[in-house]
Amino acid sequence: MRVTTSIFLFALAITAAVWLMRGFGILTFLPGAVIWILLILTIAAGILDVVQRTRRW
Repeated sequence: MRVTTSIFLFALAITAAVWLMRGFGILTFLPGAVIWILLILTIAAGILDVVQRTRRW
């Protein structure tokens, strides 16, 4: 597995876990900006992974 894929999957797992825990009321003290930052990080990691996969060398 590539490093970029691992980073993407890790960011996705952390984002999903935080989002679910906040939804269930466990992490209600986290501001919404934390969720946005995690979402942007996950999207950026996914784009980076796709770009790295499409490179020919």
